[in-house]
Amino acid sequence: MISIRLSRGGAKKRPFYHIVVTDSRKRRDSGSIETLGYYNPVARGQEVRLHVEDDRINYWLGQGAQPSDRVAALIKQAKKAAAN
Repeated sequence: MISIRLSRGGAKKRPFYHIVVTDSRKRRDSGSIETLGYYNPVARGQEVRLHVEDDRINYWLGQGAQPSDRVAALIKQAKKAAAN
């Protein structure tokens, strides 16, 4: 099954996550099919906290990809911010 989930990067105690499409049987940070955006939970000042490519997210959801709980919440948050 194809899933949309977070892949961790960044330094120790400074997490940075890529939103990726991958096979659900693979490990968290192993090869991904496509990168759909990023999430920086420790963004400060002018740094961008969340960037999502809406058209690619919609494409993969249309293909049957299942988002993780956290990614589903981030997508909802991005759509809410885009509406304002």
